Amino acid sequence: MVTQEQRKRQLAREKFLRQQQRRTSARRKARVRNSVIASVLGVIIIGSLALYTTGVLKDDDKANASAETSASPSAAPSAVKDPCEKAAAGSIKKLTWKKEPAVTIDTSAKYTMKLATTCGDIDIALKAKAAPHTVNSFDFLAGKGYFDHTKCHRLTTNGIYVLQCGDPTGSGSGGPGYTIPDENLKDATLKSNVYPAGTIAMANTGQAHTGGSQFFLVYQDSQLPPSYTPFGTVSADGMKVLKKIAAAGSQPADPTTQNTAPNATVVINKATVTKS
Repeated sequence: MVTQEQRKRQLAREKFLRQQQRRTSARRKARVRNSVIASVLGVIIIGSLALYTTGVLKDDDKANASAETSASPSAAPSAVKDPCEKAAAGSIKKLTWKKEPAVTIDTSAKYTMKLATTCGDIDIALKAKAAPHTVNSFDFLAGKGYFDHTKCHRLTTNGIYVLQCGDPTGSGSGGPGYTIPDENLKDATLKSNVYPAGTIAMANTGQAHTGGSQFFLVYQDSQLPPSYTPFGTVSADGMKVLKKIAAAGSQPADPTTQNTAPNATVVINKATVTKS
């Protein structure tokens, strides 16, 4: 027969076990919750670093990514009408060089670049005097057809507002095989670490003098460290094209590259640099 004292001890043990079970369950739920939070924060942090490590502003062919702060993905492609036309027939030229081409442009002359894209023409006034190595490189690459039929692989729509292009691989990891020096980092247009809408600037690896062929077009004022060579200004009509591309939004970040590709099919059918 169980005495009253034994019954009290039994009830106390059962109460203790129930408390332990509740605490264990609470700890398990907390771990799950924290794991979820950590995963979400990880995505946010990765996205935030994308512009500087795999993303925008970063030319990934040097183990970079600049940019991609994170670009919050907009509507998925299936929910957005593509505002651009079908790409012109042709294939990408997979060209590389061992060293930067010699500077042969006339820095006292005016140069313009036309990006004939599937979304419309983007005309750019180049800053040959302020960024001679960069403009010379684009003159060289465009003349070789390097940019023709290449896709703009990244659009950021949160924090910074840029369209990134210039990678024949379309992955953010391509380049011409050589690098060019940083230039014009004290341009008068860069005030309070803001790259104003209409700026075209070089992407890089986050290290000095690592620009290659990747560049970004700013469609809305974007706060960035003055580490990316600004080498031209987009025309008013070109800005309308950029706004149209931006309005279509971007896709969710690619799990491998962290690229947030534009929903619009942005292909450079032909890039041309002209001296006037």
